[in-house]
Amino acid sequence: MFLPDLLAGHRILVTGGGTGLGREMAARFLELGADLYLCGRRQGVLDATATELMARYGGSVRTRAVDIRDPEAVDRMVQWVFDDGGPLTGLVNNAAGNFISRTEDLSPKGFDTVAGIVLHGTFYVTHAVGKRWIAGGHRGSVLSIVVTWVWTGSPFVVPSAMSKAGIHVMTQSLAVEWGRYGIRLNAIAPGQFPTEGMTKRLAPGEERTGPADRNPMGRDGRMPELQNLAAFLMSNGCDWLTGQTIALDGAGYLANGASFSELFDWGDEEWRRARELIRAQNQKDKDGR
Repeated sequence: MFLPDLLAGHRILVTGGGTGLGREMAARFLELGADLYLCGRRQGVLDATATELMARYGGSVRTRAVDIRDPEAVDRMVQWVFDDGGPLTGLVNNAAGNFISRTEDLSPKGFDTVAGIVLHGTFYVTHAVGKRWIAGGHRGSVLSIVVTWVWTGSPFVVPSAMSKAGIHVMTQSLAVEWGRYGIRLNAIAPGQFPTEGMTKRLAPGEERTGPADRNPMGRDGRMPELQNLAAFLMSNGCDWLTGQTIALDGAGYLANGASFSELFDWGDEEWRRARELIRAQNQKDKDGR
């Protein structure tokens, strides 16, 4: 679909790049010639991903563990990237945190954990990169991964829906404010692209086949579809495209509205079991850091 050197000369930072959608997009960028920087909370996972991707595609993948909820750590990380070989050309805001919960069961800590990663962390990274682009007179492209809930809202994932809506508005706002500097900001709102993180925290103990069954195209998303859209938005072929959030969901949200409405059928026991499984996955992730 693309020339093999489409992203040659590009230097792209992917947050949450060690796993899931971030890893998949990073793989496509590397395949198309970009130099990559991956950040996330687990250095071992990042390094394993970098080793595997370079073995498959060659090129350069550098990694750094960082908690993007810490603005000073983010600033140090971004400065390290710029010092390593010059300014970035692209940033992909992919790092996220989410889990299903009845909102009345949420603790302030649970809310802050999701908002800290998704909203605050995304802004911290965007700000750290953007201010360096502006100071140095560099053009750049920011791509953020959001959700279709930015238009519909969604029950049982209120912290994420609120935070992703903030990123959607940040994309629109900074596209206007930073357009004069040649900085573009766009977002992708994927539908259901199954990953381990999504399954373990948004469908604990089960496979969520319902949304695919209700999709107008009758299926989940396929990773090359997301990879190719992300590569297009990172390329130099669409410099006048900015401030847009693109739904990549087979028209799912247009047909079905908000997600997770099927969870209205759950009672206290189902929610208790879901909490147990989500906590177990969180502990597994912590043990791997």
